[in-house]
Amino acid sequence: MTSSDNHPLGELYAAARREIAKVIVGQDAVVEQLLTCVFAGGHALIEGNPGTAKTLLVRVLARIFRCQFKRVQFTPDLMPSDIIGTNIFDPRSQEFTFRRGPVFAEFVLGDEINRAPPKTQASLLEAMQERQVTVDGVSHPLPEVFGVFATQNPIEQEGTYPLPEAQLDRFLMKIHAQFPAEAEEVEILRVHQQGLRADDLERFNLQIVGGPAELMAAQAEIRARVIRDELLTYIAKIVRGTREESRVEVGAGPRAGVMLLTAAKAHASLHGRGHVLPDDVKAVAKPVLRHRLRLKAGAEVDGLTADDVLDELLARTEVPR
Repeated sequence: MTSSDNHPLGELYAAARREIAKVIVGQDAVVEQLLTCVFAGGHALIEGNPGTAKTLLVRVLARIFRCQFKRVQFTPDLMPSDIIGTNIFDPRSQEFTFRRGPVFAEFVLGDEINRAPPKTQASLLEAMQERQVTVDGVSHPLPEVFGVFATQNPIEQEGTYPLPEAQLDRFLMKIHAQFPAEAEEVEILRVHQQGLRADDLERFNLQIVGGPAELMAAQAEIRARVIRDELLTYIAKIVRGTREESRVEVGAGPRAGVMLLTAAKAHASLHGRGHVLPDDVKAVAKPVLRHRLRLKAGAEVDGLTADDVLDELLARTEVPR
């Protein structure tokens, strides 16, 4: 019996992993990080090349948690009103009525978010931060369970726009989706040869593992966790260390510390522990912080990445006993 079998959140996490594995081959790190975001009540930015199951994974998550799912294909001509909705004049009643956009769902997938211009990307800022949207001065609340899962192609590809820093900061994690290993790629081919199409989820016999009520309870439990002061100091040192790093032009701000704390609590909970360890902080540090660092031009020319800087920072930051 594993430790996850002794804790309800650990059991829920393990059940979700089992169902996801029916459809998604491999991608263990991506699945773990995305589930951490879901249980922490955060948003996730998933970056990877086409064909790495980014969209499919979010569809599976929505299915097994019985959450309403809406997909928005981001394109250069997409308007903010196409996402959040707009007021429509009804000639019969001579009144304007609000027509809700796809953002009014529990799981919202912004597919290829970096293919839309910054104005359209920014239309999600209020929704991601305040769980509401405002149209013509009237605020409209979003569902109590609400997560934005945005996918993007690598920035260096043509026809893409960089995300505004204010929006990047609202994503709990930036998750890197990698190409599968050779054995995993062979298994993907074997599944397709057997006639199972990934876009036909009905044939995978997915079981519901929970619903919005369970997710809300999990998120509340994770937020209520209290960790010892030594770990709070450890998290603060890591975040502050990104601002003191000579190769970083812009480091992580205080919001990053709060998100690192939340993600570490979620990681511990999903692995069946009621207490947070330094290893939990380390496990989530790179996906929580990598998109909040802007390296200096010289560091990028030398081939340095945010993950490289974070690896060095974690290695030299004293770990509490």
